[in-house]
Amino acid sequence: MGANPETSERDKARLQWRCRRGMLELDLLLEPFVENVYDKLSEEEKQQFHALLDFQDQELLECLMLQKKPEDGRLNGIISKVRSTV
Repeated sequence: MGANPETSERDKARLQWRCRRGMLELDLLLEPFVENVYDKLSEEEKQQFHALLDFQDQELLECLMLQKKPEDGRLNGIISKVRSTV
């Protein structure tokens, strides 16, 4: 049984909304990633991306700009993928 396309579109819209942050820099990093790469990620990478979205804006920006390493080292791979999108 395949995924319901309507649900998938709704989930994608929610994810895009969740990626809209209070900082333009984050919007410029996250929105193209969701549009162009997210659907190609493994389930584990999708979970890691959602974990990144739980960060506060400043902490997320610092991690994506490699100014700070996340406490969970497993997130380094998804950070690299987000950075490579721009």
